[in-house]
Amino acid sequence: MSLIGKKPIQIPDKVKIKIESGKVFVEGAKGKLGWSLPSCIKMDLNGQSIIVQRLKEDKTAFAMHGLARAYINNMVKGVSEGYVKTLEIVGVGYRAQAEGKSLTLNLGFSHQIVYAIPDGIAIKTPQKPVHIIIEGIDKAKVGQVAAEIRAFFEPEPYKGRGIRYLGEFVRKKAGKTVGGTEK
Repeated sequence: MSLIGKKPIQIPDKVKIKIESGKVFVEGAKGKLGWSLPSCIKMDLNGQSIIVQRLKEDKTAFAMHGLARAYINNMVKGVSEGYVKTLEIVGVGYRAQAEGKSLTLNLGFSHQIVYAIPDGIAIKTPQKPVHIIIEGIDKAKVGQVAAEIRAFFEPEPYKGRGIRYLGEFVRKKAGKTVGGTEK
């Protein structure tokens, strides 16, 4: 049996779960999420916990068992607590500004980069314009938006400039040495 798939999912008090014809709907204080269960997986609601089970015993069912349990757990956590990712911009004069449904990035290019914020995601740039805070209830969407913003200027290994996750370690390389070799 799957190590992750066999763990029951605990449901907080303010979260409501509904199962209709192979779809799972989770509703909480922060919003609503829905997901279609794989055909080889069934879900049982027992009071304040959910148990995910396989209907078949093949390789795909084993993979889907852990995936379905993790995805439903992320949905429950998302509608009750939400997810947050923080990005940090490193470089002289580099900054970000969130206005309405767009994020404007000044990253040392000849132009500004304007990123359209997708629905269900909130982006803030607090007093420090070098931090970008991404919030949402869908873990996958929050991670995808963070990865797309980071991809505009990934941290380079020589000076460490670029956009990185808060706390990410960027290993620096030594540059070229001045001078030649002895003869």
